[in-house]
Parts: sequence; structure tokens; C-alpha cells
Amino acid sequence: MTTSISEKWNRIYTTATEFPPPARVLSENDYLLPASGLALDLACGLGGNALYLAEKGLQVQAWDISQVAIDKVRKKSQQLGLRNLEARIMNAESLDWRQWQFDVIIVSRFLVRSLCPMIAAAVKPGGLLFYQTFVREKIAEVGPSNPDYLLKENELLHLFPELIVRVYREEGRVGDPSRGLRNEAYLVGQKPLCS
Repeated sequence: MTTSISEKWNRIYTTATEFPPPARVLSENDYLLPASGLALDLACGLGGNALYLAEKGLQVQAWDISQVAIDKVRKKSQQLGLRNLEARIMNAESLDWRQWQFDVIIVSRFLVRSLCPMIAAAVKPGGLLFYQTFVREKIAEVGPSNPDYLLKENELLHLFPELIVRVYREEGRVGDPSRGLRNEAYLVGQKPLCS
């Protein structure tokens, strides 16, 4: 199964020529980032979040299942002179998460609900999780169509109950659908310093 998933994403990233901007959850809330620390861009794709965090001065791990994506992130980080970014082929679903601790984790457009407790556990006390992904109540035909990979209404608020919600945004279909953040929800959560 892993091989077919990695092959699928390798095909997708082979034709990709542009590097994406960082996710809105990160760019709109980057003032919450620590001045230094270790960050993870999980399921990084072409590394828009990883590159952004590295440019902000954090030490960054960029993980993805696609060899093609990781090769492109490595090349781009070298072109930009970002020695503080390490891109690795990693399968988040078969990883031993207990050995990792991060000051910041960013997850963008990737949803595997069974990983949420492990992701939360990998955030250091006082650290931050930035999470943004597609919702079932989408306005546009973007992202996955399989409901397994789409958030139910307010679900993101409940996937990380051990975190303090610092920022949350999910607008659904209320008001003028041509404005605001539609199709996705986002959360910035902080792990308490002590439990």
C-alpha cells in the first residue's frame, strides 16, 4: 500500500514546477512562532511551509512519502542557501513518533485521524501545532472528494483535545462565500507547559 501511495505522489510531483506558498494558518499567524527551535513540516509536499519556516530561522525537518517531492525540496533549499532545512523520505503512518519532539509542527492538507494523538505528543510543552486541511462543507471542487480525508464541521477542534486553542478558523458557507477562508479549517494549538 505504501508503495502505491508513494508512486501516486511521485507522479503528481514529477510534473509540478512551482513551489507553493506557505499555508494560510502559518502565514497569517507567523507572529506566534518562536524565535528559534525545531520545526516539522509533516507531509510537506513541495515544502512551502518548510522553506518558510527555515527562512524564519528555525531548524526544520521536512517529511514526505514522495522521493520526488523530497528531492525538489532539497534542491530548492540548497538554491536558497537554507542549511537549516533537512528533507527526508518518511512515512508518518509507520514512524516511531516517540523519538521525536518539536517546538513547531505544521500539517497542511493532510488528514490521517489516527496520527493526531502521536502528532500532539510530538509537540514539546509550550510548543505549537499549526494545522490546516479541507472540510466536507467545501464551496469549491478542490482537494479530496473522499470524506475520510475531509473534516466534519468543527472536527478539528476535537482532534487535539490536549492542546490550548490559540487560533481557530472555519467559516463554512455563512455570509459571502466569495470572501474569507472557505473549503478549509485551521487551528493553532499550544501544548500546555505542564499537565
